[in-house]
Amino acid sequence: MKCFSRYLPYIFRPPSSLLSSSCHTEADIISTVEFNSTGELLATGDKGGRVVVFQREQESKNQPHRRGEYNVYSTFQSHEPEFDYLKSLEIEEKINKIRWLPQQNAAYFLLSTNDKTVKLWKISERDKRPEGYNLTDEEGRIRDPTTITTLRVPVLRPMDLMVEATPRRIFSNAHTYHINSISVNSDYETYMSTDDLRINLWNLEITNQSFNIVDIKPANLEELTEVITAAEFHPNQCNTFVYSSSKGSIRLCDMRTSALCDNHSKLFEEPEDPSNRSFFSEIISSISDVKFSHSGRYLMTRDYLTVKVWDINMESKPLETYQVHDYLRSKLCSLYENDCIFDKFECVWNGTDSVLMTGSYNNFFRMFDRNTKRDVTLEASRENSKPRAILKPRKVCVGGKRRKDEISVDSLDFSKKILHTAWHPNENIIAVAATNNLYIFQDKVN
Repeated sequence: MKCFSRYLPYIFRPPSSLLSSSCHTEADIISTVEFNSTGELLATGDKGGRVVVFQREQESKNQPHRRGEYNVYSTFQSHEPEFDYLKSLEIEEKINKIRWLPQQNAAYFLLSTNDKTVKLWKISERDKRPEGYNLTDEEGRIRDPTTITTLRVPVLRPMDLMVEATPRRIFSNAHTYHINSISVNSDYETYMSTDDLRINLWNLEITNQSFNIVDIKPANLEELTEVITAAEFHPNQCNTFVYSSSKGSIRLCDMRTSALCDNHSKLFEEPEDPSNRSFFSEIISSISDVKFSHSGRYLMTRDYLTVKVWDINMESKPLETYQVHDYLRSKLCSLYENDCIFDKFECVWNGTDSVLMTGSYNNFFRMFDRNTKRDVTLEASRENSKPRAILKPRKVCVGGKRRKDEISVDSLDFSKKILHTAWHPNENIIAVAATNNLYIFQDKVN
C-alpha cells in the first residue's frame, strides 16, 4: 500500500437499527463486524441482538472500473433476551461474534452468537412465487371442494425480490460461562465456541452434542489465575487452533495429540521487562484478540497498548511489536477508574498479511505497514469523514507545544472507541464500527 492517508470514506451507514445517531439507544451499539470470504457481503451485529447484512453493488456500466457501494441487503433479529431461571441470570441478546461460512450454493450462511447460544442462519433470495393451487385460493384460504371441477398445475410467477433469513440450527446449553469467540474450521464441517474457561468443538449438522477440547477450569475456582479471551482455527490446517489468555500467553494446540488439548503444543509468551512493572501490568498484558495470518505462518495479538506479530515457529518473543497508543501509559490510573482499561480491542490483517489494523480512542484507528514500518492514525467521525473526502492522518500531542493539526492527549474522548474492525479479504476496503455508526473506507484509486 503506497499511502495510508489516501483512504477515503465512500459510504456511511447509520446504526444497525437504521436510526439517526441523534436518537440511538444502547441497543444500537455495534458489537461485531465481519466480511464474508469474497467481500461481497458485510455483516454487523449489535447489542440489541440484530444482524444487518450489507451487500456490495455490482459494477456500473458507466464506471466499470469503480465497484459499487455497500447497501443494506437483509436485517433480522438474531437473538432475544432470555432469563436463566436456575441461576437467576439474565442472558443479553447482544451479538458477540459473527462468522461467515464459505458459500456453497446460491444461499449464504453465517454463525452468530450471544453469551450462551450460537445460531446458524441461512440468507436466501426469492423472486418467484407459486400460483394456481387446487385446494386453496390465492390468499391461502381453503376452497369449497364442491367448487373444484378441474385440476390445475401450479406455476411460478415473478415477484419482487425478497431476502429471507431463517435459522437452520441452534447450538445451545453447552457453555456455563460467556461465549467470547467462535471460529469455523477449514474442513467446513466443524466450528468451535469459546468461553472464559472452556472451548467446545461442534459439528455444523449436530446441535445436541459438542466435544470439550480445552478445559482450564481448576477444581477450586479460588485457584483460578487466568481465563481464555479468544480462540481461532488455523486457516488451512483443520487440526490446529490457537487460544489466548488474560495473562498474555498464546497457546497453539494440535487436536491429533489428544482429545482434550489441555497440554498445548506451543506456548508464545514474552517475558515482562522488570523496569516496566507496575500495578497495571497484568491488566494491560491481557490479550483481547488473536488472529492467524491468511498464510497461517503468523499470529497477531492485541493487548491494551500494543499489537504483536508472532512467527509460529518462534515461541520465545514476538517478531514485531507495534505501539498503538503508548501515550496512554501515563493515563492508566484514570483509565482504570473509568473501566476503559478493560476494553477489548480487536485487530485484523489485510488480504496480503502486509498491513495490520486496530482501534483506539477518540474514534481513532491505527494501521501498521509491516514492510515499510510506516504507521498512521486515522479518524472515523462524521465531522471529518464526508463522503469521498480523503482522510487526513491524525497525531496526538503529549505535553509541550501543540501544533495546529495535533490533538492533545488530555482532550481525547474515551467514550468514543473503535473496538471492532474488518478488512476486505481481497481489496483495500475496511469497515470500522464507531459506537452506533458503521464507516466503510476504501483506498483511493488514481
